Formats: sequence, C-alpha cells, structure tokens
Amino acid sequence: MSANEIYLRPAQETDAWVLSAIHIAAIKALPATFYTEKELLAWRNYRDKPDGSNILKSMKVETCKVAMKGDVVIGFTSFIVDELIGLYVHPKYQGKGIGRALVQHFCDEATAQSIDKVITTASLYAEGFYLRLGFTALQKAPHYLRKGIVVPVTKMSKTLATTPR
Repeated sequence: MSANEIYLRPAQETDAWVLSAIHIAAIKALPATFYTEKELLAWRNYRDKPDGSNILKSMKVETCKVAMKGDVVIGFTSFIVDELIGLYVHPKYQGKGIGRALVQHFCDEATAQSIDKVITTASLYAEGFYLRLGFTALQKAPHYLRKGIVVPVTKMSKTLATTPR
C-alpha cells in the first residue's frame, strides 16, 4: 500500500469510536523507550478500549481529517490554523506514507491561508518523523496529561513556501 491508495476526508461525528481505537492502538504499540508504561497509559487517557464520547472533545472536528483506505479509517490529524494538534496512524499502516500525507495536507491548508510558518508539539517518538518532514526542533517542553502526569515533548516549527500574490 502507498499513500496514493488513500484519500483524506473531513472527520465526522460517526468516526469518533474508530479515532479513539486508532489513538489507543498507536500509543499501545510504542515501546517504553522515551516514556514509562504509566506515562503511556496516561497518554491514552487510561483506556484499553475505544471510547468515542471523549476523543472529539479534545479536537476540533471541523479541522480533523481522516485518512481512508477504501471505507476504512486508518489515521487522522487535527489542526487549528497554524498548529498541528494531533497525528495518529494505526500501527498496521505506519511507515507507508500516511502520516506524511496527513502532515502535507495540514501544511497545504496553512499555505492556502497565507500562513508561512506552522508549529506542532511532538512526542519524543515523533520528533525524528517531523525532522524528516522539514520541521525544526525549537525546545523541549512539558506536556500535561491527566492525573498530574507531565511528560517531555518537543516544540517544533516549519517554514512553508508561500507563493507571492
């Protein structure tokens, strides 16, 4: 499978359960290399099973895009204007250009709004991914999870090519 075999569409309320399932699966697939098991559990909101009632509360459904392969949601991203809020791809589909396509869509949307710089907060796992996509690490920062758990993340930015008007 390649990124050419997928398409992106706006998320719908009916996608909430599968978005929660992807979020949980992606975090469960991470080794306890950069974060402890306790921190990873907090990152997935202490869930082992999907719960669609909460995931869309933390994301703006208007700016949440899903990656589809046929009629199956395989990943998603959420962004607000110039900030990429979240990016998750189901572990079965990672490494196939899906995340890259979702980030490119976000950058294209920002460019269309004449935004010349975008930002994101990357987990320590995702830092290398964003560096390969042209983002620059700005600084380490704390990320506050539930129950008072704080994990280190990396604030990152990318300058976009803008077309003169």
